[in-house]
Amino acid sequence: MTINLTGSNDDVEATDALARTGDDQDQMSRGRLTMAWYGTASAFFFVYIGAAMASAYGTVNAIIGIVLTIIAYGLINSVLSRYAINNRTTVAQFSRTILGNAGSAIAMIIFALIAIYYAVFEGSIVAYAFMTAFGGEMWVWSLVVVIYSTPLIIGGVRRFLDKINGILMPIYFFGLVAAVIWAGVQYGFSDAWITHAPEAPVPLSMGGPGWLATFAGYMGVWIMMMFTMDFASLGKRKDIAYHQRVTFGPLFYVLAYGFSAFVGIFLTFTIPGIEASETGLAGGLVSLMGVLGLIVVIATQTRINTANYFLGAANLRAFGEKVFKINMPNIVWVLLSSVIIFLFMLLPVVEYLLIALAWQGVLVTAWVAIALTHILLGRWQNEEHSAIGDQHYKAFNNNGLVAWVVATLVGIVMLQLGAFNPDLAGIGATWGPILTAVSAALVYGILWKTNPVSRTGLIKVVGA
Repeated sequence: MTINLTGSNDDVEATDALARTGDDQDQMSRGRLTMAWYGTASAFFFVYIGAAMASAYGTVNAIIGIVLTIIAYGLINSVLSRYAINNRTTVAQFSRTILGNAGSAIAMIIFALIAIYYAVFEGSIVAYAFMTAFGGEMWVWSLVVVIYSTPLIIGGVRRFLDKINGILMPIYFFGLVAAVIWAGVQYGFSDAWITHAPEAPVPLSMGGPGWLATFAGYMGVWIMMMFTMDFASLGKRKDIAYHQRVTFGPLFYVLAYGFSAFVGIFLTFTIPGIEASETGLAGGLVSLMGVLGLIVVIATQTRINTANYFLGAANLRAFGEKVFKINMPNIVWVLLSSVIIFLFMLLPVVEYLLIALAWQGVLVTAWVAIALTHILLGRWQNEEHSAIGDQHYKAFNNNGLVAWVVATLVGIVMLQLGAFNPDLAGIGATWGPILTAVSAALVYGILWKTNPVSRTGLIKVVGA
């Protein structure tokens, strides 16, 4: 596909040709990228959400919903990762195509804030584990967590991080296996965790079967799709098939969602008095295993928080440079995001987890549905040109913005059903994310067909 732009046509075409035919020497090897990405699998949040779904809807329903989630995530991220690797495009760069240059700033700040939110949340778990083990004040341990986490994403330390992630991976996996065995030996193995069922729910209040509610609940974590694009943009084109299957495919989610959910469900219904909350599970792990439990929590959270800190700082920088024209060294943006993270850690963020997931789920789910629709309707064509400067993109691409606004409004209305009638809260929670994704894809697809001139987001396409 040859694209000519108004303005520096030769430079853009030459740069684009180089991007398409250049070698992969500056990209990450498959092993390093896989290890870096698999660090996100160790979020203690994944242990919690599986337990929360089983507590709410029953273990069998939770398992069915998680299996469907693994399949859906694997398929969607297979598409997104292939596109991101082929075009070496990040969320910020891709958003210029579907939302326009100025519109992409919205996606950047949302992505930055969500990554920072997760860094706050996961960091709070480590701080809580420290406090459980050693006592003291939460703010002190929060400061400790931020101080040791920040250097892990600065400059040359990221090379050291590859080695650290290699060490932490088995600690995470075998640590959680040890926790299951330890809890079973101490409190007894039973079938309570697999047979748990909720009290007879009112169908209207649930909004559908429990497995569908579980599937919709995991849609609140579709931010992983945006994480996928940013990580996949670092991969080599020759490794696309490998990354689709192994790095970003279903195998990853079997570990991240399947294995973690099993651990969370088992511990919740085996350890007496434990709460199905992330702090409850982390505290229970430390209380059960002592220092070994603390090491497991630190290992899991350190791995995921390197991704949170990195993506939060990177997108905050992209937003600052695009909107406010502020150009500062990367280390300044890293330190700035770390300060923001620490300040937010002083707030009771954990208490508002489910509310935050619901609201971010609306924005992110709509973005992912639009991105997926754009890629599939383009029949895998290389339309995203990461080497092209911002000046070549429209300020706003009405196709994507209209679809995003419509889908977001649909999602918000569904979330607010419970405010009008508490009996409808379950319907909003279950169907809100689903209808958000469907409406975003439908509206964008219709606009794609009826307004083809805006498909690429470029100022002017002379020939194609």
